[in-house]
Amino acid sequence: MKKLLCAAGLSIALAVSAGAQAADKIAVVNVSSIFQQLPARATVAKQLENEFKGRATELQGMERDLQTKMQRLQRDGSTMKASERSRMEKDVMAQREAFSSKAQAFEQDNRRRQAEERNKILSRIQDAVQKVADDEGYDVVIDANAVAYAAKSKDITADVLKQVK
Repeated sequence: MKKLLCAAGLSIALAVSAGAQAADKIAVVNVSSIFQQLPARATVAKQLENEFKGRATELQGMERDLQTKMQRLQRDGSTMKASERSRMEKDVMAQREAFSSKAQAFEQDNRRRQAEERNKILSRIQDAVQKVADDEGYDVVIDANAVAYAAKSKDITADVLKQVK
């Protein structure tokens, strides 16, 4: 009798659980596809390029100057006076260190700004996903890249893209 009650209780629990899971309405969205198709992405890329153009040009000039000095030192170093050669080597080393630190700061700033702008766009996409899910009554929306299979009828990518644009 005890086993029968336990089995009946377990069956009811499984049935209720299955019923609750069946009630969830699930959709998929391809966030990376939306990100790639957004016109704002190209605008932001152009904005960032303009923002960092001056520093990039300065770094390129520093690099060319450094290469010129290194080539001159390599070419003429054997015929220079020891003191002149030593001075030029120190100058090249100092310039190399300055270039390296400026290049590293440039890369860090560039990466940070790109991440900021990417996060703004992804936030807009997330808001659009939430709005479409609310409008269409979806309980769960999963990124299409994390799903092995989903029916085309469950893909809300186009709706979200319209919402974001």
